[in-house]
Amino acid sequence: MAKIGYARVSTKDQNLDLQLAELEKAGCEKVYSEHKSGIKARLELAEAIKYLRKGDILVVYKFDRLGRSLRDLLNIISELHEKGVSIQSLKDNIDTSSTSGKLMMHIFASLAEFERDLIVERTQAGRKAAMAKGKKMGRPKLKRNKKAKATAMLYEKNLSIDQIQEQLGIRSKSTVYIMLPRKPKGL
Repeated sequence: MAKIGYARVSTKDQNLDLQLAELEKAGCEKVYSEHKSGIKARLELAEAIKYLRKGDILVVYKFDRLGRSLRDLLNIISELHEKGVSIQSLKDNIDTSSTSGKLMMHIFASLAEFERDLIVERTQAGRKAAMAKGKKMGRPKLKRNKKAKATAMLYEKNLSIDQIQEQLGIRSKSTVYIMLPRKPKGL
């Protein structure tokens, strides 16, 4: 039975030191770590899962370091349990090698899902209330202002997009394209 650690921070600006120190203190023989957003492919996590054998324990500082969402976390936990691997979260104080640890994991997972559903509900209710008061949602519609008219005029004079950008002080090519008339040139 080996204790294998996994540490992750979301950005390069964040520091792994605290997690690594705690994993070492917990007795991890090997630690996989990475600077990756939970959304991107986590190659070190995949390597750790591949390395783990029946009877091993995957140790994480906190469960949110392991899964990008509740569903993702539960899928990882399920995959590890099928391999006969337990999971220990140091900060959450849960160890799934025990029956009570498994129960606590399921309770916390249910509470996390409940909390997320409440947030979604409140967000939708707030959005509906704002719309009922006449608040417009989404990106504001582009108004045809003087710069948009100047963009169209310069384009009609066969100036390039780069030249239009330079002349009108527009930073982005996409802004120039947005300001151009929708009809094809010459019609």
